[in-house]
Amino acid sequence: MAYTEPIRDANHVKKLIEYYLKLGQIRNYLLVTLTVHTALRISDILRIRWDDVYDFVNKRFFESITITEKKTKKIKIIALNANILTALTKYIDSARSGAFLIGNKRTGKAISRIQAYRIIRAASEKLQLQTRAACHALRKTFGYHSWKNGVSLAVIMEIYNHSSLAVTKRYLGITQDDINEAYLSLDFTA
Repeated sequence: MAYTEPIRDANHVKKLIEYYLKLGQIRNYLLVTLTVHTALRISDILRIRWDDVYDFVNKRFFESITITEKKTKKIKIIALNANILTALTKYIDSARSGAFLIGNKRTGKAISRIQAYRIIRAASEKLQLQTRAACHALRKTFGYHSWKNGVSLAVIMEIYNHSSLAVTKRYLGITQDDINEAYLSLDFTA
C-alpha cells in the first residue's frame, strides 16, 4: 500500500466533500463526508447500516453510532456531527431497515473497498487536490485538521487507537512548516 498524506488545505477538503453533492451523487457525497468526519477506516464505514444511524420507529437520526472496529475489535462510539447529519438527511430517501448505508442499489450489498477508493480518488484527481488522496488519506485528514483546530494529540491518539504518541504524530504527517507555524504564532507583546 502506498503511503498517503492528509489533505492539509481545508478548502481542498471542502471542495472534495462538495464535489459529489454538486453532481447529485448523494451516496458518494455521504461516503466522503463520513470518511472525513469520523476517522473510521473504510472497512468500518462500509459495514454501517441504516439501522445504525436511523431510528425507523421514531423517524429520527441517532446522536451517535456504536461500532466494533474490524481491525482492532474495539468498540467505538462516534458522535454524528451536523455535517454527517446533513449528508444523511439528503440521502434519507434511500433509507431501508437492514440496508447498508453506502450500498449498491443493484445488489443490495455494501460497495467494495476498491469502489470506495475509486470514488474518492476520482474526485481528488478531478479537483487536482493531491496525488494520492484516497480513503486512508481522508482518515488522516480528520486527525490533521482536528490537531490544527486545537484538539490534543492525546485525544486524537485515542480516536485512532494508536499505541504511542509517536505513531500519531507520524500518522498526521506533521511537517517542519507546522512546527514553524507554532513558533511564529505566539506573540506576547503588549
